[in-house]
Amino acid sequence: MGPPILDRDRPLAGVLGQEQMDLIGPTYHRPSAGTGGAARPGGRALRGGLQVLAATLAILAPGAGPAAASTLVIEGAGEGHGVGMSQEGALGFAQHGFSYTQILAHYYTATTIGQAPPNTVVRVLVGGRVRRVPLERYVRGVIAAEMPSSWPLAALEAQAVASRTYALSAHAGGSRFDVYSDTRSQVYRGLAAETSASNAAVAATAGQIVLYGGTPAITYFFASSGGMTENVENAWPGAEPEPWLKGVSDPYEPAGSSRWKVTLGFGAAGHALGGLYRGAFRGIEVLRRGVSPRIVSARVLGSRGDSVIGGPELAGRLGLNSTWAYFSVRNGNVVTPGPDHSGRSPGHPGPPSTSSGPAGVGGQGGVPPLPNQSPATASSSGGTPPA
Repeated sequence: MGPPILDRDRPLAGVLGQEQMDLIGPTYHRPSAGTGGAARPGGRALRGGLQVLAATLAILAPGAGPAAASTLVIEGAGEGHGVGMSQEGALGFAQHGFSYTQILAHYYTATTIGQAPPNTVVRVLVGGRVRRVPLERYVRGVIAAEMPSSWPLAALEAQAVASRTYALSAHAGGSRFDVYSDTRSQVYRGLAAETSASNAAVAATAGQIVLYGGTPAITYFFASSGGMTENVENAWPGAEPEPWLKGVSDPYEPAGSSRWKVTLGFGAAGHALGGLYRGAFRGIEVLRRGVSPRIVSARVLGSRGDSVIGGPELAGRLGLNSTWAYFSVRNGNVVTPGPDHSGRSPGHPGPPSTSSGPAGVGGQGGVPPLPNQSPATASSSGGTPPA
């Protein structure tokens, strides 16, 4: 399943304010993105984002044999926590001719583009020491470390604005520093990360940030959505709803690029979930999913006691890549879907439809208009930078 869970993707006991949310590490670093990095090949080294809160192991029927003989089959989509901008989705939008302002307006609902205060300095914790780095220089040291610089300019520009805004809205170190230089915030590699393409994206968007209600909006981003992003309150226990961090469709993410499948011995799954049940491990049932199929809560079942757990922790225990997951149990040639009370089947992953068409630029579930259209809604939803 690739590298272990990132520190920034580990859930906190409670996420009740922005400073606590920052410590969760909301962004998602792509391991293959480096100086001059290229897009990952078909064989993906998947890295766990906030992890799947695992849903659904079937309860073994009498006579089915010992739990250790069964196999847990986990099928899911996406990489990372699923909140804010999908990097692969931004790639797809850029490949279809959308501008960076349209991309940002889509992922950050009802936002506008503004300007950062002049002479802004970012305090970055590097190797235990705090460095004061001018904002634009800081962003130049981030972009190619977080997104392959071979990607289209519009995607790099969207990343530049998102990374710049995140640096202004993060408070990872309280009064001491603003951001970590690693995956706990967003990766900063300084001059070593700069490329001509990524520097061009920074220059083209100089000073631009994402605003909601005139205030910098914390701009979470991650690797891949699987087809839809998630509301922030469904991603981390205790997180408060934010109007710009709503789940939206992700129609241009490369088809099938983020689908994954894992098989795990039933005994090994029980070991990974040790301490969450009493007696013999009997499985997991999904209780609730978010606006996307990401799991919000599930129950770990034991022969002498169960417990309810949130998605990030449960998914982290199982080493999954996202909380978008469906579980089945294989006994011999028989595959049985696990119990799922969310009412969401794998074949119907989207939220209930409330309209027959897209909601428009930046609207929940909406898709930006085609590049040859001139939407009247663009400027009011963050689709155009200031004059």
